[in-house]
This record gives sequence, structure tokens and C-alpha cells, in this order.
Amino acid sequence: MALAQEGRWAAAESALERGWRLAPREERFPLELAGVAFKQKKNALAERRLHQALRLAPHDDYANQFLATLYFLDGNFEAALKYWNRAGKPQIGAVRATPVPRVSPALLDHAFAFAPASTLLLPQYLATETRLRGLGIFPEFQLELDMQADGSLNATLRARELDGLGGAGWGDVLLALRGLPFQAVEPGLWNLRREAVNVDSMLRWDAEKRRAFGRVSGPWEGKARYRWEAGADLRNENWALRDSFTGPAPLLASFNMRTEKGGFDLVSFAGGRMGWRLGAEVSHRDFRNVEAGTVLTPQMLASGVALKQQGQLTGVLWRVPEHRFILSAGAEAETARLWARPAQTFEKAAGSLCWQWLPQRQGNDYETRQQIRWGRIFGQAPLDELYILGLERDNDLPMHAHIGTRDGRKGSAPLGREYFLENAEMDKNIYSNGLVQVQLGPLLDIGRIADPGAALGSQQWLFDTGAQLKVRALGVGLVFSYGRDLRTGNNAFYAEGLN
Repeated sequence: MALAQEGRWAAAESALERGWRLAPREERFPLELAGVAFKQKKNALAERRLHQALRLAPHDDYANQFLATLYFLDGNFEAALKYWNRAGKPQIGAVRATPVPRVSPALLDHAFAFAPASTLLLPQYLATETRLRGLGIFPEFQLELDMQADGSLNATLRARELDGLGGAGWGDVLLALRGLPFQAVEPGLWNLRREAVNVDSMLRWDAEKRRAFGRVSGPWEGKARYRWEAGADLRNENWALRDSFTGPAPLLASFNMRTEKGGFDLVSFAGGRMGWRLGAEVSHRDFRNVEAGTVLTPQMLASGVALKQQGQLTGVLWRVPEHRFILSAGAEAETARLWARPAQTFEKAAGSLCWQWLPQRQGNDYETRQQIRWGRIFGQAPLDELYILGLERDNDLPMHAHIGTRDGRKGSAPLGREYFLENAEMDKNIYSNGLVQVQLGPLLDIGRIADPGAALGSQQWLFDTGAQLKVRALGVGLVFSYGRDLRTGNNAFYAEGLN
């Protein structure tokens, strides 16, 4: 310690390490070594030494506060709060937003799960982020913590707010028109009456798959913890079922399908660890110009009115803020009755497991994600309720070497009643200037889909690999992907909007 006070860091480190070897159960040695590393601006090494000290003395206030301060300097507020909380800190000073949002102050205040002059706990910080995101008016925001001279923290919300048609900037115009290359527009209204009541819509005039979609959402009883959503979805689509989107692929079946759907959902944003959604949907479907071939059964082509109830539960299983790692899971279930001739019922059950890792101490370079999903349909479901593995703008189960349309018509990707899907990807930042960000990275998809009908399903496991380029500018993003089917050698290039 005397050597350290003289600034002789190498000699001090050597002496402390010798002492640590002699007394490996003494936490003071890794604690002092952390201080030496910090003085040499080796923060990563200091963090490792402090973790070693805390394994020996988990309740040491000085070690916990020292480690929290290092994570705070890195901008890792979650990890900082985790260790500050062990020492009964930090105290919150002021809570403010800059620039001052137009949303109702009462609603914004309810979005914050903590208040001035209280101890800020990590679950409160995470719940606040969840509620702010749930308002739907802050596409980009950061909840910053600023250290004050007395050791307290000020919490500052810095956000880009959507209001009215957006913000009357070019980014909002691009957001509404980003679907033009795909024959669609996506106009929206946000923060109506300053109560975070939002309207989003989509109008697509593609002759093969026309669609009109609209949704209104707002805070339940004026609080940020829960939101209601009401929407309608009208479609007129031409389908052509084939076993491939390219090369020789005979037509197996074709039809025109019209569907009208309306629904209401209640969504929870109460906490940062768990969320849920409950809803009901009424729909009507009919099929025209049907050439069923040997693929389509009368149950798949059942027309009529249907009533569906659905529920979804999501939660964080494991959060390691020190390593910026999150493991989450989800489950959802649906049950529906279709008044056709004869009437038929079906149920859907699905689950997911997902992890996300940011390996760098700061920023999002080399962000890595992997998601595993599975689902099954029980009973007789109409064709538009079947699962589809492939890239299609109305589908959320991507296989990057399997495109869901051919000549503009849906039906060229594998579909069926039971599926398994794994998607893994990594994003490397290759360019950023504050306005434009470009990311490039590899991807890997593994999937299988099954169906009692011999002509449907994938019949075998699918393996797709490739790469994707993500471009964001003025709040609008596009992703360009290349996928290669490792079984057939087929190549697929695709472009779509990035949320």
C-alpha cells in the first residue's frame, strides 16, 4: 500500500499478489489490487479483482460501491444499480426529462417507478424502461443517471418523442413511406390529446396480397402500467401453393382468400421482469376460385365466422448485467371456434427461449442473439392459421433461404401444424456518423415444420445460413439479407423494413 501511495504501481501490484498467495482468503488483497488497476486506468482488470474480493466478502460495502462506480463509468447503469443496491444506495435526487415531452406530465410521472428522495432499486429502473417503451411514443430514449456532488443520482430521460404525425421531420415522413418499395404505406398518429393514444396503420395495394390494417392503443385508465389495443385487419390474397420459391415447382393448389378480423387486447407493462397480454378476436374468412388439388382439405378451406381467445406470457429468466446478458422466455395459447359447416375448433400453443449478449463493455458492437421457438396446432384449423417457415412480410417465422412468395403470391414456403425454429445472428458495426448506422453480420437458421398432410410441411430439417446488412437513418431501418439453403443450394436475397 505504501508503494501504491508513491505511485510505484508495478511494485505495489507485485507485493500485493505475493501477500494474496500467502493469504488467499483475505479479501483485502484483491480489493487493493483493484485500486491499483483503477489508478492505472485498467478498469476491466479492476472489475475482475473486485468480483474476486466479493466472492470472499459478498457484503463488503466498500467493494460493492467501488464496483458499482466502475460500471457507472462504463455507462452500464443496470450493473451499477445491482451493486449499489447491496450497499443500500443510491439516493435519487431529481427526476426530469429533456427536452420536456409533450405527453401529459401525470402520465409520464406514472411511467417512473421511482421518485425523488428514495433509494433507486434495479427492478424500479427496469420497470421504468418497460413502461416508457410501452407508451409507444418514444422510439429512441435513454434513461440516464448523473452523479451529484453529494453522492446522489439525478435521473434524466432523453428521448425522441412522436407527436401528432410524428415530429414533422424527414424521419417521420420516411417512416410512413418506408413501405413504398413494397407497394405499401404506413401512416400513423401519436400521442393524441397528449395521452399517449396512438394510431398505426398499413395500406398495401399489391394486386396479389391487398391488405388494410389499423390499430388504436392507449393507456388503461390513464396509467402507464397497462395499455389497451383495438384493431382491424382486412385482407384479399391470392395463394399458390408450391414446394419452392425458385426453380421447377409445380402448382399444388391455388385459391383466393378474403379475411376480416377485429380484436381487442389488454397488455401489461407493469414490471421489467414479466409481462402479459390477453385478448379476443372475431374474424370472418371465405375462399374463392379454389383449385384444391390433393393438398387442401375441406377443413383447411372452412369459411365462416370465428371467435378466438388468446393469452401470452413473457418473462426474463436470467439477467447478468455485468456481462450484458439476458435470457428470456415466452409462452402463448389460443383457442378458437369456427362456425363453418360443420363447425370446428382448434387450439394453438407456442413457446420461445431467447438470449441476447452485448460482449463489449460499451455500445452494441458484436451484438449476438439466438431465439428458439416451437408451436403446435391441435384440432382442425383453417389454412391461414397454419405456421409458415420463411421470409414474408406478414410472417414472423423467418428462414432466410426460403421466401414465402413466388410471383407475388403466398404459398411457396413450408407450412404446417407443428414447427421448431432456431434463429441466430450477430451484428458488427461497420459505419456510424450519428445519423446513419450500418451493421453487417452472419446468420444461421435451423427449422422443421410438420403436417399430417403429406404435401405440406418441410419433410426434413432445414438449414439456412447467410448474412444480413442493416441500415438505419433518421429513425428508419431496412434490412437486406442473403440466405443459402444448405440442403438444396438455393440462394435467396430479400429486403424488408427494420423495426
